Amino acid sequence: MFKVVVGMSGGVDSSVAAYLLQQQGYEVIGVTMQIWQQDKDGDREDGCCGLSAVDDARRVCQKLGIPHYVMNFREDFKRDVIDYFIEEYQRGHTPNPCIACNRYVKWEAMLNKCLQIGADFIATGHYAKVEKLDNGRYVLKQSKTLAKDQTYALYNLTQHQLAHTLMPLGDYTKDEVRAIANDIGLFVANKPDSQEICFVEDNNYGKYIEDMTGKKYAQGNFIDKDGNVLGKHKGIIYYTIGQRKGLGIAFGKRTFVSNIDPINNTVTLGDNEDLFTNVVYGANLNFMPFEKLDKRLDISAKIRYSHSPAKCSIKMLDEYKIECVFEEPQRAVTKGQAIVFYDNETVVGGATIVN
Repeated sequence: MFKVVVGMSGGVDSSVAAYLLQQQGYEVIGVTMQIWQQDKDGDREDGCCGLSAVDDARRVCQKLGIPHYVMNFREDFKRDVIDYFIEEYQRGHTPNPCIACNRYVKWEAMLNKCLQIGADFIATGHYAKVEKLDNGRYVLKQSKTLAKDQTYALYNLTQHQLAHTLMPLGDYTKDEVRAIANDIGLFVANKPDSQEICFVEDNNYGKYIEDMTGKKYAQGNFIDKDGNVLGKHKGIIYYTIGQRKGLGIAFGKRTFVSNIDPINNTVTLGDNEDLFTNVVYGANLNFMPFEKLDKRLDISAKIRYSHSPAKCSIKMLDEYKIECVFEEPQRAVTKGQAIVFYDNETVVGGATIVN
């Protein structure tokens, strides 16, 4: 019997994932990651790995009759997610900490620990599918319900990680998952999904970074695209490309952040049309169906989680950098976010945007 460790967040998705694998004949063990940095961090109700998540996951495991453990990944989470998050904002980028958490904590750290204790696989409640190709490589495929598909946040998983990963919810809709939970009497059947970034309690990223670093970030100039000074901003960590609200400055028209320059400490403001481009550059590449891209491909790509895949072509500029040219201009391409490539429902790979 194969042994699988299920990452249990205390939510309905991971709970049903554990149940489905149990029904498929696996020896299932539930594990909740301890990642909160201080005692009060674990109290957040909508977090995926807080104290309430541990309690809910333990109760689900008791209901299913499977063991439950808590594994400490505080140091991994601090180094690979929180520190990365802060460093990226200081560079004028907008990071995606969930992608970093998936790659380096939920998979690399947890998988390694679980393999050491004799597990064959780890599993999660993500809405995605893992498939092995004829060439022996593993790819992700979009889930049955595109509205819940989570492949964008998983594009950076390695071949080793995919080979040891099970995602049983890929063939289900969210409504079907909740129905299963109701049918088997799980109290989390109607528990709301976790929202936003789990470690930033009030979603005020700038304040969080100042609290964590213990420093106040310097004010600088708002400028227009010609370099004219328009006013003062409160620090580049408070802004992201495409932002309109919370600028603290009014022009009598809709105005958006179009560029962030950490070297000169400036934030450029412009019109909506200033946000569009059809060329995106990416680095820190990861491909799934093949090890490296050796020809131009006509595919589709997403530049953010909520983005619909848009037609484009991709080619390598050098060993480390990729160029993506969209058929139609895309809005608010943002440094630090991921661009993820799709061939129909198959994830080809992705990169970090470096425009």
